[in-house]
Amino acid sequence: MSGHSKWATIKRHKASVDAKRGKIFSVISKELTLAARDGGGDIEFNPRLRTLVQKAKAANMPADNVERAIKKGTGELPGVVYEENLYEGYGAGGVGFVVEVTTDNKNRSASEVRSTMSKNGGNLAGVGAVAFQFERKGQFIIEASEIDEESLMEIALEAGADDIKNEEDHYEVLCAIGDFDTVSQALSAKEISCISSELVYLPTVNMPVTDIDTARKVLHLIQVLDDLEDVKAVHTNMELAEGLTLD
Repeated sequence: MSGHSKWATIKRHKASVDAKRGKIFSVISKELTLAARDGGGDIEFNPRLRTLVQKAKAANMPADNVERAIKKGTGELPGVVYEENLYEGYGAGGVGFVVEVTTDNKNRSASEVRSTMSKNGGNLAGVGAVAFQFERKGQFIIEASEIDEESLMEIALEAGADDIKNEEDHYEVLCAIGDFDTVSQALSAKEISCISSELVYLPTVNMPVTDIDTARKVLHLIQVLDDLEDVKAVHTNMELAEGLTLD
């Protein structure tokens, strides 16, 4: 999606996340445990963990929860074993879906994603059927009131960002996965707050949607998938036709 409609969707999604703080804490906790398991519990030597700790602070996650999740990853506390999985499928209008899941039960999460898609006008596809239409990137969403475009470009590009997009009421900063931590630290050092900062799947092939009913069906499917406990993020390649808005 692009322009105003994209930002409206982001704001609606953020409001939904705010209303489900328990879910976002659960998602971050799982990510912290995985990051600590894979790279150790010291944020100075684990860029992924450092970024997640910043994300936890931004979400006002209690420090005790953060510490407990990290210790589960390092083995200092007992905990369940999580794994990350990716599911691909299609929604209304042939819109592609990539669903990121962090789970302690792969069979359960696969069944829930499949059932949710089929009940809401979508269907699960095989591995590689959709993901090739997306690219893994680092993404930072920053409100335009935070900083002017020229200053942001200077900071972000110097830190290794690939692109800065001006979407009128917000900026979108994109970077390669390997540069995510460097860009994140550069923004943090300048006290630039982000609406979101994460690794995402961005579409390289967009699926145009020309009618409002199809768009609403896609957004509903995004929402019900996002409501699932194991789902970390939902990405689509929907692009609203010029002049079509969801407000």
